[in-house]
Amino acid sequence: MKNAKRMGLDAAGISTAMLKEHTPVYLNRVNRLIDEVGIPIAMASAYPDFTHPDALQRERELEYLRRDIAMCSELRLQYVRVLAGQAHLETSREEGIRWAVEMLRRAAVTAAKFGVTLVYENHFKPTAWEYADFSFPIDIFLEIALKIKGSGVKLNFDTGNVTALGLDPIPILKKIYPDVATVHISDMAELGKFAPVVIGTGVTPNKEILAYLKQQGFNGLVCIEEASGTGYDGIRKAVEFVRSAWEEAL
Repeated sequence: MKNAKRMGLDAAGISTAMLKEHTPVYLNRVNRLIDEVGIPIAMASAYPDFTHPDALQRERELEYLRRDIAMCSELRLQYVRVLAGQAHLETSREEGIRWAVEMLRRAAVTAAKFGVTLVYENHFKPTAWEYADFSFPIDIFLEIALKIKGSGVKLNFDTGNVTALGLDPIPILKKIYPDVATVHISDMAELGKFAPVVIGTGVTPNKEILAYLKQQGFNGLVCIEEASGTGYDGIRKAVEFVRSAWEEAL
């Protein structure tokens, strides 16, 4: 948060794994810290596993997410990034899509109650999981996105994830744009491989993506997902690149 403010950003993002407790004392302390730093937390990334083959575990995952939503609401967050679940070997494509859609729709009811917007993304593989994201393949992501349309769940578009699939992100973005509420800007070293690099140095067409967003009048959240492992310097370079690309876009 302090680094985000130092760099002149509007907000910061966190993982729900960073929230150690849901006790009143702890959450009050976090809220005081937010006020002291003077910059809000806009988004938290959560990791629900709605494609688990065990029905009882899927219910547990929903309850875990509901708790995360409640905590994020108390911390005045606007968005919670959600996933479909893991690519369990026992879960078929049809089952995984059906279960993910059902659970995301149910979670949306809780999110609406607490004034939080869920944003669904096709991720690669969180460190919290054993397997890759079930909906990392773009066809599965697009089918789930279509089936949750109108539920209140919006989309988070990660620019680098599509590049890692070997695809051009721009046609995908144009296809889903009406439902995109937030964007994660990331970058990959090469097409078709998940290999994060400092944003602005890879093959992901982030300048073109930002130009398209600006042309469309996008006023949602643009997050810098710096995953190159180069520390503060990588974050600084990423911020400079994204800010410059946005300002230069026509």
